[in-house]
Amino acid sequence: MPEPAAGANPTITAATASTAATAPPGRRRAPQVPALWLALLATPVAAGANSPVLILPDMAGSFGVRPASVTWLVTAFAWAMAVGTPLMASLLRRRGLRTTLRVSTVLVLAGTLLVALAPWMALALPGRAAQAVGGAGLITSAMSLAGSVRRMGVITAGFGVLGAVGPLLGSLLAGALSWRVSLAVSVLALLALPAVTRDAPRTHPAPATPFDAHGATLLVALATALVFVPHHPLPAAGAALAAAALLAAHVSARPDGFVPAALLRTPAFPLAALLACALATSYFALLFAVPQLLADRTDWSTATIGTGQLVALLAGSFLSLALAAVSARLGRRRVLTVLITLGALAPVTAAVSPWAPLLLLVAAAAVFTTTAGNATLAVYAAQAAPASQRPTVIGLFNLCYQLGGAFGPAIAALLTLT
Repeated sequence: MPEPAAGANPTITAATASTAATAPPGRRRAPQVPALWLALLATPVAAGANSPVLILPDMAGSFGVRPASVTWLVTAFAWAMAVGTPLMASLLRRRGLRTTLRVSTVLVLAGTLLVALAPWMALALPGRAAQAVGGAGLITSAMSLAGSVRRMGVITAGFGVLGAVGPLLGSLLAGALSWRVSLAVSVLALLALPAVTRDAPRTHPAPATPFDAHGATLLVALATALVFVPHHPLPAAGAALAAAALLAAHVSARPDGFVPAALLRTPAFPLAALLACALATSYFALLFAVPQLLADRTDWSTATIGTGQLVALLAGSFLSLALAAVSARLGRRRVLTVLITLGALAPVTAAVSPWAPLLLLVAAAAVFTTTAGNATLAVYAAQAAPASQRPTVIGLFNLCYQLGGAFGPAIAALLTLT
């Protein structure tokens, strides 16, 4: 398998490798699904994930809870994306594309319906989780059909744009219709299903191998405990340590299971994964904190704040593409220095700066570091593993990145919304 491109999304590489492994040998290459259909299948999830950023007070008022409490809907989405990505990638490898698309569709529709009708936040939480797991399946399926760097670039560009547009789009939909409509934008991905199903090449599932259900369960338990740490530090940390100990024992007993032992012994993977998690945590915390800080420190309207953040996030996303393009010439050490320096400066600046334009620069720096870091660190992690393990490497790396999406909003709530 060729080395993943520096600007590729981790999910892309994992899913593409999966398809390459499952395509029947000796068959003529089938026509490809147009890249714009693949982008439509995958990218609305990014807008759906970020749509609550500016409407947390509206959501809280509807459910009769504090804004800090309603961030659990964001945390649940991020948690489900984190644990759902490797699980849906496994479903794709074992059952094939069409089964994965059907399961993903059911999850997205059921989750959206539950969010739309739930009178209590406790009922909306599983709806958001179902949306996220279904979205993870759609993303994995779309990326498995990309097949080239150029086509992958269309999808990753869509992620950056819709992720940046998500907060403002959510605010506009909430103002014009309802905040519940804002949380339903991921349904737009289903418009691409007829074209994708019609044009996708027929592939066969990979040969059946024993599924390490025990290892997968322990990994989900560990991720779940970690998500609860910002909310309930002591009990969640204890549960995380227990789950980590059990997972370590299982990995020792089954080194080729869901979490390969050889991967954990390779320093490049844990270092890259932990740094990606830290950068993502900072980004998602600032994504929610910066609008609140602007509201507290300026007289800007919600629309002005949303527009300013949109411009900042788009600028940071495009700058990250520039860094990815020159990362090979800069060298690994310089790239890491840039990422770590800006990643550390962003939250410190947000904490002390009363100047609104500087807060917007903080938002741009945060999305720049996490987007560029997600691309370059995934490559570093994948290069440290044998080709046969790279789909697993990227799947677990993406889980660590998505954990930042769970930690960040919880930390923002503790610091700005309580």
